[in-house]
Amino acid sequence: MGTDKAAIYCRLSEEDRDKRLSGGDSGSIQNQKAMLVQYAADQGWEVHRIYSDDDYTGSDRSRPAFQQLLRDARLRRFNIVLCKTQSRFTRELELVEKYIHGLFPLWGIRFVSIVDNADTNNRGNKKSRQINGLVNEWYLEDMSENIRSVLDNRRKNGFHIGAFALYGYRKDPDHKGRLLVDEEAAATVRQVFVLFSQGYGKTAIARLLNAQSIPTPGEYKRIHGLSYRNPQTCIGTRWTYSSISSMLRNEIYAGNMVQGKYGSVSYKSRKNRPRPKSAWFVAEGTHEAIIERDLWDRVQALLLERSRPFASGQIGIFARKVRCMSCGGSMRTSKSRGKHYLQCRNRYVDRDACPGAFIPVQLLELVVLGAIRRLSAEYLDQDMLVNSIALDNPLDIQRKRLGSAISARKKQLEEYASALRNLYLDRARGLVDDQSFRTLLDALNREKAQTESVLRAEQNSMDQLCAQPDLKPASERLIRYLSPDHLTRDMVELLIDYIAVGRRSPGNRVPPIEIHWKF
Repeated sequence: MGTDKAAIYCRLSEEDRDKRLSGGDSGSIQNQKAMLVQYAADQGWEVHRIYSDDDYTGSDRSRPAFQQLLRDARLRRFNIVLCKTQSRFTRELELVEKYIHGLFPLWGIRFVSIVDNADTNNRGNKKSRQINGLVNEWYLEDMSENIRSVLDNRRKNGFHIGAFALYGYRKDPDHKGRLLVDEEAAATVRQVFVLFSQGYGKTAIARLLNAQSIPTPGEYKRIHGLSYRNPQTCIGTRWTYSSISSMLRNEIYAGNMVQGKYGSVSYKSRKNRPRPKSAWFVAEGTHEAIIERDLWDRVQALLLERSRPFASGQIGIFARKVRCMSCGGSMRTSKSRGKHYLQCRNRYVDRDACPGAFIPVQLLELVVLGAIRRLSAEYLDQDMLVNSIALDNPLDIQRKRLGSAISARKKQLEEYASALRNLYLDRARGLVDDQSFRTLLDALNREKAQTESVLRAEQNSMDQLCAQPDLKPASERLIRYLSPDHLTRDMVELLIDYIAVGRRSPGNRVPPIEIHWKF
């Protein structure tokens, strides 16, 4: 590559909003671009392209321009990445090590950030770049904790937190966090509760709403230009059994704010997972109720009365595992003359949208059991499986995972010790002023102490695991599942992702069945 080619990367995030509104230079994408273009010109570098992400945090790995820059870097389309600061590129120490200190040098790419003087051509400031990455990582974690604390406090006090108002309500434009009744949609909510209290079933209610051409929650918001997301329980624009069931159980309609049902996995991930009911935030009487307390209590009592466990209070073998092949809806259990069946209830809502699927549970058990036996006979050498498949003892798996965590923790402590030594050296050389030295020293010592505490706890856990007797290895349990006499819920959970059942054609005893395995 003759002339140096620089890829300019700019990022503006939510944290820059105040600067942006006040017209501050540091909060402007345009000013970032102008600064970096001028710097590239002063260095005699050709600008390959300007990559710009607006309204993205430094911890968001899915930033579109950031991902495009990485793709172009792999193709060696430039040999310099130029940013205003290292934190504009990323605030994650892991990505600093992976790209700035790892892949970029392999690809022949130099990283430069002009405000904090990061330059991979200068070996002397690698320690400073690592410290910058560490400080940025702490910043992300602290910011996440602060935001979570503020949001949790608002949830506890009954303020609505979320991008979407529940169907039947709208956001108060004058009071952030307050809900107002949307009378047009609220009328439908009241109709649903009244019909159910009068003895109508959920499927019958869905059918009535569809017959009246009442828009579903997602469709209603789309029509009115409101923010919305399509409910997972709806099929297109049709009301379903599940959408009615979800509405009847939502306590927000009774005037109580219920939030926090889902929580993020970590501050580095946008993925959410369900939280236990004990961890929900419930504040009573926070907004006007659509459903009066007497009606709400009546409906909840009816729901409890009508709920029927699959058998003897136990969860069904195929619970949440069987879907309708026509519409994708979850098939639910029913009982007739002492026998259990699975059926898609959307058929009773709209036959045009879904012709329905129906199968006796006993028949599905036989089909699945036969499929498992065939797979075992045709594809598996059980002696080989026992002897060579690496399905470890459950305790061995835990010990290996914990051992890896302990090794990683020890490596962290070595890195902290190295960072502390380098910090003292940088101070002695005059590369770090006294205030920055004290700030970084306190932060490093704090993180080192926390890591040591976690390491002690992990080592105690390892001692306890090593003291426990070994269980049967997973390969033995799998063999038992692959040569079964009867089907169990554990087997279905281990082996099957989901089962799709179609509508039985005339003259056939068994409907179309597709088993989607986990392997």
